[in-house]
Amino acid sequence: MADATWTVPVGSGSVTALLDAADDPAAPAFVFAHGAGGNMMDRGLVAATAALVGCPLNIVRFNFPYAERHRRRVDPMTSLMHCIEAVVGVAKGELSTRTWILGGRSMGGRAASMLVADGFRCDGLLLLAYPLHPADHPERLRDSHLPRIEAPVLCVNGTRDALCRQDLMSNVVRTLGDRWTMRWLKGADHSFHVTRASGHTDAEVFKEVAETTCAWLARFDARQPSAGCGPS
Repeated sequence: MADATWTVPVGSGSVTALLDAADDPAAPAFVFAHGAGGNMMDRGLVAATAALVGCPLNIVRFNFPYAERHRRRVDPMTSLMHCIEAVVGVAKGELSTRTWILGGRSMGGRAASMLVADGFRCDGLLLLAYPLHPADHPERLRDSHLPRIEAPVLCVNGTRDALCRQDLMSNVVRTLGDRWTMRWLKGADHSFHVTRASGHTDAEVFKEVAETTCAWLARFDARQPSAGCGPS
């Protein structure tokens, strides 16, 4: 159960955001956007939140406007980016943390990455199941903005992800320098699901996601200056 619920004004309406608080109120904050087919309460987002909050992270998950209205048609990318900005603005007024991580699952992570590529400051990006290309269209890469990201990035994808062919993503990552950390989940698909034949369980996959994220977060020394979070 979330520790706080916020109403976030976005354009002419509003969306709901939930805080899953870490035991340490000063722990980094992760503004966690959902994927195109889900919302802040879907199975994947809830499972990831439960695994990541112990890193520790103060996790802020939220609905995009179309999900808040229970509509299937996804908002334009500019609207998704504006929504993330609005959630950050409210979260900054509620949390005492000084380290801010943006990101999300699939489309939500892509929207956050585009926001940061356009100059929105944060301390790091956490991308889960980044959708490098549409399913069945590996030639349509969504990578043109990635070189403009200056924040450290942790990107976690499954080796069976139909929206992120491993060889294509590896080629992209080679051009992005040491700020980009890539982690592959053996046998996991776009939802981080593994088959019984893999010898692993979904719970073990989310545990690996959390362990990888915890290790990556160690690079953010609380004594070092924060990049801040907001427009440049």
